[in-house]
Amino acid sequence: MEINQLNLEFDKINNPKLNEFYSQFQEVLKKLNDKKLPSEAVQYINNIVEQTNSTTLQDKALLKFLKDKQSLIIKYLEKEHKIAPKNYYKKLWLAVGMTAFGLPLGVVFGLLMKNMGLMAIGLPIGLGVGAAVGSSMDKKAFEEGRQIDVELKF
Repeated sequence: MEINQLNLEFDKINNPKLNEFYSQFQEVLKKLNDKKLPSEAVQYINNIVEQTNSTTLQDKALLKFLKDKQSLIIKYLEKEHKIAPKNYYKKLWLAVGMTAFGLPLGVVFGLLMKNMGLMAIGLPIGLGVGAAVGSSMDKKAFEEGRQIDVELKF
């Protein structure tokens, strides 16, 4: 079973940012065709593509709609099949590292030194931890063939 492609009229895609995002979404769908996905995943993606192709939205509303639909596909694939685009985990874990590791470490450091101005020291530590964890997860996904050969820019 093959994944359907986007088929919007070009008069709807009239600004550069929308055009770039539309091209990225098409690239994701093309790369997903190369993966051996279960039929339920292909059906799910085709339903979303069908909804996208039948939209009448334009400009900013269309851009937001396309972002939402692409996000639905990526989240579904990651959750159900552990398939993710390049640097997906790195971007995810950068934020998690800063908030889950960096802030608590910074608070502890600030309290120990009795200077809460030093709390910000934990953020780069958390950023480094998050980047390391995310990069290792991306590398593991690549080695296991669970990575889509596209890096999401938006």
